[in-house]
Amino acid sequence: MLAALAAALVHAAPAVAAPERYRLDPEHLSIGFLVGHIGYADVLGKFLRAEGDFVLDEKARTVSDIKVTIDAASVFSNHEARDDHVRKADFLDVARFPTITFVSTGATATGPDTGTIDGDLTIRGVTRPVTLDVTLNKTGPYPFGDNYVAGVSARTTIRRSDFGMTYAVENGWVGDEVQVIIELEAIRERS
Repeated sequence: MLAALAAALVHAAPAVAAPERYRLDPEHLSIGFLVGHIGYADVLGKFLRAEGDFVLDEKARTVSDIKVTIDAASVFSNHEARDDHVRKADFLDVARFPTITFVSTGATATGPDTGTIDGDLTIRGVTRPVTLDVTLNKTGPYPFGDNYVAGVSARTTIRRSDFGMTYAVENGWVGDEVQVIIELEAIRERS
């Protein structure tokens, strides 16, 4: 019996960390954007409500199965009349399209903690491929409570006209290019 146990231990595979699912922490999530305003300055806005999750294999430094849903009506740019306009048909048309979604289609590492994530972004019912430049900032036990957290920064640029938002593009009052800025913390789900 001891010989059989010894043989089993010698041939046992080493323990490997498994991929884990993480959910976005709404209290530590910023989905922002910058868009030109008549050439004078960029308007900085954000979406106040979103949810989502992804699978992270921390050891292999791979990510997959990313799904994010943004409440389009939660747009906020610190100007009530502008935000009301952005919710209307000229822009997000939230009455017909209440959510913005992102679903990943692939990911590529570019460094130990950097990479790109490809996915399908849907705004106003129009889906287009986008690529996010991503940095995995930190993973580890959170200093408050007993959660394990991943921190991520991501950036991309989209053209709003690609999603049917052509209002004020031609005259240059509102820029066509929109810089997207994402800062997030995600909590590892407990098994």
